[in-house]
Amino acid sequence: MHLLRRLLAAACLLAAGTAALAQGYPARPIKFIVPFPPGGGTDNLTRLVATKLNETLQWTIAVENKPGAGGNLALDTTAKAPADGYTLVMAQTDNVVLNPLLYSKLTYDPAKDLVPVGLVASGPAVLVVRADSPYKTLGDVVAAAKARPGQLTFASPGTGTVAHLISELWQKSSGMKLTHVPYRGVAQALPDLIGGQVDMYMGSIPTLQGHIKGGKVRALAVTTPKRSPVLPGVPTYTESGIAGVELASVWGVMAPAGTPADVVQKLNTEINKVLQLPDTREKILASGADILGGSPKEMGDLYASDRARLAPVVRDSGTKLD
Repeated sequence: MHLLRRLLAAACLLAAGTAALAQGYPARPIKFIVPFPPGGGTDNLTRLVATKLNETLQWTIAVENKPGAGGNLALDTTAKAPADGYTLVMAQTDNVVLNPLLYSKLTYDPAKDLVPVGLVASGPAVLVVRADSPYKTLGDVVAAAKARPGQLTFASPGTGTVAHLISELWQKSSGMKLTHVPYRGVAQALPDLIGGQVDMYMGSIPTLQGHIKGGKVRALAVTTPKRSPVLPGVPTYTESGIAGVELASVWGVMAPAGTPADVVQKLNTEINKVLQLPDTREKILASGADILGGSPKEMGDLYASDRARLAPVVRDSGTKLD
Protein backbone atom coordinates (compact mmCIF):
# COMPACT_ATOMS: atom_id res chain seq x y z
CA MET A 1 0.00 0.00 0.00
CA HIS A 2 2.84 2.36 0.89
CA LEU A 3 4.47 1.68 -2.50
CA LEU A 4 1.17 2.26 -4.33
CA ARG A 5 0.69 5.56 -2.50
CA ARG A 6 4.21 6.68 -3.38
CA LEU A 7 3.64 5.80 -7.03
CA LEU A 8 0.34 7.68 -7.10
CA ALA A 9 1.93 10.68 -5.43
CA ALA A 10 4.78 10.66 -7.94
CA ALA A 11 2.31 10.47 -10.83
CA CYS A 12 0.37 13.41 -9.42
CA LEU A 13 3.54 15.46 -9.02
CA LEU A 14 4.58 14.64 -12.58
CA ALA A 15 1.18 15.66 -13.94
CA ALA A 16 1.23 18.85 -11.91
CA GLY A 17 4.74 19.63 -13.10
CA THR A 18 3.76 19.09 -16.74
CA ALA A 19 0.69 21.29 -16.39
CA ALA A 20 2.78 24.00 -14.75
CA LEU A 21 5.30 23.77 -17.58
CA ALA A 22 2.59 24.28 -20.19
CA GLN A 23 0.99 27.07 -18.17
CA GLY A 24 4.25 29.02 -18.06
CA TYR A 25 5.17 28.26 -21.67
CA PRO A 26 6.81 29.97 -23.43
CA ALA A 27 9.18 31.62 -20.99
CA ARG A 28 11.80 32.46 -23.63
CA PRO A 29 12.07 32.82 -27.44
CA ILE A 30 11.06 29.88 -29.64
CA LYS A 31 13.17 28.87 -32.61
CA PHE A 32 11.09 28.01 -35.72
CA ILE A 33 13.22 26.28 -38.37
CA VAL A 34 12.54 26.42 -42.12
CA PRO A 35 14.06 23.54 -44.16
CA PHE A 36 14.48 25.75 -47.25
CA PRO A 37 16.04 29.12 -48.14
CA PRO A 38 14.22 32.45 -47.67
CA GLY A 39 11.68 33.56 -50.24
CA GLY A 40 9.93 30.27 -50.99
CA GLY A 41 6.47 29.01 -50.08
CA THR A 42 7.63 27.17 -46.96
CA ASP A 43 9.53 30.21 -45.72
CA ASN A 44 6.60 32.56 -46.36
CA LEU A 45 4.13 30.26 -44.60
CA THR A 46 6.42 29.79 -41.60
CA ARG A 47 6.95 33.52 -41.21
CA LEU A 48 3.21 34.18 -41.48
CA VAL A 49 2.39 31.70 -38.70
CA ALA A 50 5.26 32.98 -36.53
CA THR A 51 4.22 36.61 -37.02
CA LYS A 52 0.60 35.92 -36.10
CA LEU A 53 1.60 34.01 -32.95
CA ASN A 54 3.89 36.88 -31.98
CA GLU A 55 1.17 39.47 -32.61
CA THR A 56 -1.73 37.71 -30.91
CA LEU A 57 0.12 36.21 -27.93
CA GLN A 58 3.15 38.49 -27.57
CA TRP A 59 5.37 35.43 -27.96
CA THR A 60 8.86 35.76 -29.42
CA ILE A 61 9.37 33.32 -32.29
CA ALA A 62 12.57 33.58 -34.31
CA VAL A 63 12.48 32.03 -37.79
CA GLU A 64 15.73 30.35 -38.85
CA ASN A 65 16.39 29.06 -42.38
CA LYS A 66 18.40 25.83 -42.47
CA PRO A 67 18.32 24.47 -46.04
CA GLY A 68 20.14 21.39 -47.21
CA ALA A 69 19.73 17.70 -48.07
CA GLY A 70 16.09 18.01 -49.10
CA GLY A 71 15.08 19.24 -45.66
CA ASN A 72 17.00 16.55 -43.76
CA LEU A 73 19.37 19.05 -42.15
CA ALA A 74 16.53 21.04 -40.59
CA LEU A 75 14.60 18.00 -39.40
CA ASP A 76 17.72 16.34 -38.01
CA THR A 77 18.55 19.55 -36.11
CA THR A 78 15.03 19.62 -34.67
CA ALA A 79 15.04 15.94 -33.77
CA LYS A 80 18.27 16.37 -31.80
CA ALA A 81 17.15 19.58 -30.02
CA PRO A 82 15.97 19.54 -26.39
CA ALA A 83 12.36 18.33 -26.17
CA ASP A 84 11.12 21.42 -24.37
CA GLY A 85 8.93 23.16 -26.95
CA TYR A 86 11.52 25.78 -27.84
CA THR A 87 12.53 24.26 -31.18
CA LEU A 88 9.94 23.78 -33.93
CA VAL A 89 10.22 22.99 -37.63
CA MET A 90 7.88 23.58 -40.56
CA ALA A 91 7.90 20.06 -41.96
CA GLN A 92 6.29 19.05 -45.23
CA THR A 93 5.59 16.05 -47.44
CA ASP A 94 9.02 16.26 -49.09
CA ASN A 95 11.01 15.63 -45.93
CA VAL A 96 8.60 13.79 -43.62
CA VAL A 97 6.95 11.46 -46.13
CA LEU A 98 9.31 11.12 -49.09
CA ASN A 99 12.78 11.25 -47.54
CA PRO A 100 12.28 8.08 -45.45
CA LEU A 101 11.33 6.33 -48.71
CA LEU A 102 14.27 7.75 -50.67
CA TYR A 103 17.11 7.29 -48.16
CA SER A 104 17.97 3.83 -46.83
CA LYS A 105 19.70 5.53 -43.90
CA LEU A 106 18.61 8.76 -42.25
CA THR A 107 20.11 10.37 -39.16
CA TYR A 108 16.58 10.72 -37.81
CA ASP A 109 13.25 8.91 -38.08
CA PRO A 110 10.41 11.41 -38.52
CA ALA A 111 7.91 8.89 -37.15
CA LYS A 112 9.93 8.30 -33.96
CA ASP A 113 12.18 11.32 -33.40
CA LEU A 114 9.64 14.05 -34.13
CA VAL A 115 6.15 14.66 -32.80
CA PRO A 116 3.30 16.25 -34.81
CA VAL A 117 2.10 19.60 -33.50
CA GLY A 118 -0.42 20.71 -36.11
CA LEU A 119 -1.24 20.84 -39.81
CA VAL A 120 -1.03 24.24 -41.45
CA ALA A 121 -1.73 24.08 -45.18
CA SER A 122 -1.39 22.12 -48.41
CA GLY A 123 -0.15 23.42 -51.73
CA PRO A 124 -0.31 21.76 -55.15
CA ALA A 125 2.49 22.21 -57.64
CA VAL A 126 2.67 24.11 -60.92
CA LEU A 127 5.01 23.68 -63.89
CA VAL A 128 6.48 26.91 -65.26
CA VAL A 129 8.76 27.94 -68.13
CA ARG A 130 10.36 31.32 -68.81
CA ALA A 131 8.05 33.95 -70.26
CA ASP A 132 9.53 33.75 -73.78
CA SER A 133 9.84 29.95 -73.85
CA PRO A 134 8.77 28.22 -77.08
CA TYR A 135 6.84 25.69 -74.93
CA LYS A 136 3.28 26.89 -74.41
CA THR A 137 1.62 23.58 -73.42
CA LEU A 138 2.57 20.26 -71.86
CA GLY A 139 2.12 18.77 -75.33
CA ASP A 140 4.85 21.07 -76.64
CA VAL A 141 7.24 19.86 -73.95
CA VAL A 142 6.43 16.20 -74.53
CA ALA A 143 6.93 16.53 -78.29
CA ALA A 144 10.27 18.30 -77.85
CA ALA A 145 11.46 15.80 -75.23
CA LYS A 146 10.62 12.84 -77.45
CA ALA A 147 12.42 14.46 -80.37
CA ARG A 148 15.50 15.18 -78.22
CA PRO A 149 15.61 12.60 -75.38
CA GLY A 150 17.41 13.85 -72.30
CA GLN A 151 18.18 17.29 -73.71
CA LEU A 152 15.35 19.22 -72.05
CA THR A 153 16.11 20.17 -68.46
CA PHE A 154 13.59 19.95 -65.63
CA ALA A 155 14.49 21.90 -62.48
CA SER A 156 13.05 21.25 -59.01
CA PRO A 157 13.59 22.42 -55.41
CA GLY A 158 15.70 19.30 -54.85
CA THR A 159 16.14 15.61 -55.55
CA GLY A 160 13.42 13.57 -53.88
CA THR A 161 10.98 16.46 -53.44
CA VAL A 162 7.33 16.27 -54.48
CA ALA A 163 8.24 18.32 -57.54
CA HIS A 164 10.93 15.82 -58.54
CA LEU A 165 8.57 12.90 -57.98
CA ILE A 166 5.99 14.58 -60.20
CA SER A 167 8.56 14.81 -63.00
CA GLU A 168 9.26 11.09 -62.65
CA LEU A 169 5.54 10.30 -62.87
CA TRP A 170 5.16 12.60 -65.85
CA GLN A 171 8.10 11.10 -67.74
CA LYS A 172 6.85 7.57 -67.15
CA SER A 173 3.29 8.45 -68.16
CA SER A 174 4.40 10.26 -71.33
CA GLY A 175 7.21 7.95 -72.42
CA MET A 176 9.81 10.72 -72.54
CA LYS A 177 13.17 11.50 -70.94
CA LEU A 178 14.07 14.78 -69.21
CA THR A 179 17.29 15.72 -67.42
CA HIS A 180 16.61 16.59 -63.79
CA VAL A 181 18.45 19.61 -62.33
CA PRO A 182 17.96 19.91 -58.56
CA TYR A 183 18.25 23.26 -56.77
CA ARG A 184 17.97 24.25 -53.12
CA GLY A 185 14.81 26.29 -53.73
CA VAL A 186 13.12 28.71 -56.10
CA ALA A 187 15.42 31.60 -55.18
CA GLN A 188 18.36 29.73 -56.69
CA ALA A 189 16.47 28.21 -59.63
CA LEU A 190 14.52 31.22 -60.90
CA PRO A 191 17.51 33.20 -62.28
CA ASP A 192 18.66 30.13 -64.25
CA LEU A 193 15.14 29.52 -65.54
CA ILE A 194 14.69 33.13 -66.67
CA GLY A 195 18.21 33.15 -68.11
CA GLY A 196 17.57 30.01 -70.14
CA GLN A 197 20.02 27.72 -68.32
CA VAL A 198 17.13 25.33 -67.54
CA ASP A 199 13.97 24.75 -69.58
CA MET A 200 11.30 24.36 -66.90
CA TYR A 201 10.76 24.38 -63.16
CA MET A 202 8.22 22.67 -60.90
CA GLY A 203 7.34 24.18 -57.53
CA SER A 204 4.38 24.86 -55.28
CA ILE A 205 1.70 27.36 -56.33
CA PRO A 206 2.33 29.48 -53.20
CA THR A 207 6.00 29.71 -54.16
CA LEU A 208 5.49 30.55 -57.83
CA GLN A 209 2.20 32.41 -58.01
CA GLY A 210 3.77 35.86 -57.62
CA HIS A 211 6.33 35.16 -60.35
CA ILE A 212 3.56 33.91 -62.65
CA LYS A 213 1.34 36.94 -62.12
CA GLY A 214 4.37 39.22 -62.41
CA GLY A 215 5.04 37.87 -65.89
CA LYS A 216 8.48 36.45 -65.09
CA VAL A 217 7.40 32.90 -65.94
CA ARG A 218 4.56 31.19 -67.79
CA ALA A 219 2.52 28.43 -66.12
CA LEU A 220 1.77 25.32 -68.18
CA ALA A 221 -0.13 23.02 -65.80
CA VAL A 222 -1.11 22.44 -62.16
CA THR A 223 -1.17 19.14 -60.25
CA THR A 224 -4.62 19.66 -58.74
CA PRO A 225 -7.61 17.44 -59.70
CA LYS A 226 -9.38 20.69 -60.65
CA ARG A 227 -8.01 24.06 -61.74
CA SER A 228 -6.59 26.24 -58.98
CA PRO A 229 -8.83 29.20 -57.98
CA VAL A 230 -5.80 31.51 -58.05
CA LEU A 231 -4.65 30.27 -61.48
CA PRO A 232 -7.97 29.63 -63.27
CA GLY A 233 -6.44 29.96 -66.74
CA VAL A 234 -3.91 27.18 -66.16
CA PRO A 235 -5.04 23.64 -67.08
CA THR A 236 -4.46 20.57 -64.95
CA TYR A 237 -2.20 17.73 -66.03
CA THR A 238 -5.30 15.59 -66.53
CA GLU A 239 -6.88 18.19 -68.81
CA SER A 240 -3.62 18.23 -70.75
CA GLY A 241 -3.84 14.49 -71.35
CA ILE A 242 -1.38 13.39 -68.62
CA ALA A 243 -2.98 11.00 -66.12
CA GLY A 244 -1.86 10.14 -62.59
CA VAL A 245 0.04 13.36 -61.80
CA GLU A 246 -1.91 14.72 -58.83
CA LEU A 247 0.27 15.50 -55.81
CA ALA A 248 0.50 18.30 -53.25
CA SER A 249 2.85 19.28 -50.44
CA VAL A 250 1.35 19.29 -46.96
CA TRP A 251 2.93 21.64 -44.40
CA GLY A 252 2.79 21.02 -40.67
CA VAL A 253 4.61 22.04 -37.51
CA MET A 254 6.67 19.40 -35.69
CA ALA A 255 8.75 19.32 -32.50
CA PRO A 256 11.32 16.92 -30.99
CA ALA A 257 9.88 13.66 -29.71
CA GLY A 258 9.36 13.82 -25.97
CA THR A 259 8.08 17.39 -26.00
CA PRO A 260 5.52 17.55 -23.14
CA ALA A 261 2.03 16.72 -24.37
CA ASP A 262 0.55 19.83 -22.73
CA VAL A 263 3.05 22.04 -24.56
CA VAL A 264 2.24 20.33 -27.86
CA GLN A 265 -1.47 20.82 -27.21
CA LYS A 266 -0.97 24.48 -26.32
CA LEU A 267 0.96 25.06 -29.54
CA ASN A 268 -1.66 23.17 -31.53
CA THR A 269 -4.50 25.23 -30.02
CA GLU A 270 -2.80 28.55 -30.75
CA ILE A 271 -1.76 27.56 -34.29
CA ASN A 272 -5.35 26.52 -35.07
CA LYS A 273 -6.56 29.86 -33.73
CA VAL A 274 -4.25 31.95 -35.91
CA LEU A 275 -5.17 29.87 -38.97
CA GLN A 276 -8.76 31.02 -38.51
CA LEU A 277 -7.92 34.72 -38.31
CA PRO A 278 -9.48 36.47 -41.32
CA ASP A 279 -6.24 38.07 -42.52
CA THR A 280 -4.31 34.81 -42.08
CA ARG A 281 -6.91 32.89 -44.08
CA GLU A 282 -6.92 35.56 -46.76
CA LYS A 283 -3.13 35.45 -47.17
CA ILE A 284 -2.91 31.66 -47.27
CA LEU A 285 -5.78 31.24 -49.72
CA ALA A 286 -4.51 34.09 -51.88
CA SER A 287 -1.15 32.32 -52.11
CA GLY A 288 -2.82 29.32 -53.72
CA ALA A 289 -2.61 27.04 -50.69
CA ASP A 290 -5.46 25.36 -48.82
CA ILE A 291 -5.85 25.87 -45.06
CA LEU A 292 -5.79 22.68 -42.99
CA GLY A 293 -5.47 22.77 -39.19
CA GLY A 294 -6.55 19.92 -36.93
CA SER A 295 -5.16 17.83 -34.10
CA PRO A 296 -1.64 16.38 -33.73
CA LYS A 297 -3.12 12.90 -34.25
CA GLU A 298 -4.75 13.94 -37.52
CA MET A 299 -1.40 15.27 -38.70
CA GLY A 300 0.43 12.07 -37.79
CA ASP A 301 -2.24 9.93 -39.45
CA LEU A 302 -2.13 12.01 -42.65
CA TYR A 303 1.64 11.75 -43.03
CA ALA A 304 1.54 8.01 -42.28
CA SER A 305 -1.16 7.40 -44.90
CA ASP A 306 0.72 9.51 -47.47
CA ARG A 307 3.89 7.52 -46.79
CA ALA A 308 2.01 4.28 -47.45
CA ARG A 309 0.33 5.70 -50.57
CA LEU A 310 3.51 7.11 -52.11
CA ALA A 311 5.85 4.23 -51.27
CA PRO A 312 5.03 2.32 -54.49
CA VAL A 313 5.35 5.53 -56.53
CA VAL A 314 8.87 6.14 -55.21
CA ARG A 315 9.78 2.49 -55.72
CA ASP A 316 8.54 2.49 -59.31
CA SER A 317 10.44 5.70 -60.04
CA GLY A 318 13.71 4.03 -59.11
CA THR A 319 14.85 7.19 -57.30
CA LYS A 320 17.31 6.72 -54.42
CA LEU A 321 19.30 9.39 -52.62
CA ASP A 322 21.99 7.42 -50.75
